[in-house]
Order: sequence, then C-alpha cells, then structure tokens
Amino acid sequence: MTTDAAIHTTTELREFMGEPAGLAVAKAIDHLDQYCREFIVRSPFLCLGTSDAEGHADVSPRGDQPGFVQILDDHTLFIPERPGNKRADSLSNITVNPEVGLLFLVPGFDDCLRVNGHASVVREPTLLERATVRGRTPALGIKVSVREAYLHCAKAIRRSSLWDSDARQDRSALPSIGRMILEQTATEGAQPEPAVVSEVDALIEDNYKNELY
Repeated sequence: MTTDAAIHTTTELREFMGEPAGLAVAKAIDHLDQYCREFIVRSPFLCLGTSDAEGHADVSPRGDQPGFVQILDDHTLFIPERPGNKRADSLSNITVNPEVGLLFLVPGFDDCLRVNGHASVVREPTLLERATVRGRTPALGIKVSVREAYLHCAKAIRRSSLWDSDARQDRSALPSIGRMILEQTATEGAQPEPAVVSEVDALIEDNYKNELY
C-alpha cells in the first residue's frame, strides 16, 4: 500500500473499499429487460460517455421527447443524432473506440438506468426515418449493442435534490452562455463589446428555435 493520499491500483482500492456483493453485482444484466425498456421509453435525456483512441474521455448530453431512443431489440438501441455545432466529439470517438456508457434520466424518477456497450455511427434509412421530427430527418445516428444494463440507486439524485423545484437556481446568477464563451475566448483582459454579446446571444436563441431538429 502506498503512503500518499492517492490510490493507484485496483488492489489498493479493493483493500480500502472491499468487494461488491449481492444485488450490487447481480443486478447487471446483459440485455434490456421489461424494466430497462420501460425506463428508456420514459426518458427524455441521457448522458453519453465516450473516449478516443488514447483514452481521452468525453461526456455529451442527448435530449428529446420521451422515447426518442429507439429500442430495436433486447440487445440494441438507436440514438438519433440531432443538429449540433459539428464538433462531433462523440461520433469521432466512436469511430476509433466503440465502447460507450449511457446514463438515462427520467424527470421525477430518483433512480436512473446505466447501459454499457459497443457503438457504431450509422446511416440506416429506416431508423433515421423513424426519428423524423417536424419534418426533419437526422442524417446520422448511433447504434448501441448492449453489453450490460442495470438500474442505479437514488442516492446521487436525492443528495442533489435534482428534481426538487425548491433547489432550482436563478439562471441570471451567471451571464448568458454567449457572453461567457466570448469572454473565455477573448484575448486576456479584453471584454466583448455589448453589441457583439447581443448578436451572439440572438444567434444562439435563433438556433434553439429553428435548429433543434
């Protein structure tokens, strides 16, 4: 055991924490059962974890109306790729490292669903057509072959009071996203002109209104 504060190996970690047992281990299944399916059908939001060939990690949000993730069978999911800023971090990662982790949330549910598997970026017309919203069909999607799925307990969401209306914070406590990005990308010490901030904020809002699909 090392003497510094960091834990460097799985062996050290297990010496400190012990081994999982019982339902903590048994709950991980290799397919989507009735309850996994019902959870996914109700979920309007998920977090998608990917990493590149070097292991650099990324987590990206995906959101739409409940049921936007298609359940193709007990082992396969399809996630439509909606318009974005063309960074395509998740898609790029999947092309070189197909291992992904999904975290499904349902407003009002304190528990959540975790799904891990193998993903690919696809252009399958039938799946894409099913994902058409407001007359707009996505050009790409992510197909996930499920390796394991399990329900995650409510502790994190209860600690965070995530769905508690009394825990909502005032968005005006921070500047607009346009201003923050402009300040982050400005030359050190420079402040963006108010007119530029207004223009960027208007462009962002227009994108929200007209480019969600």
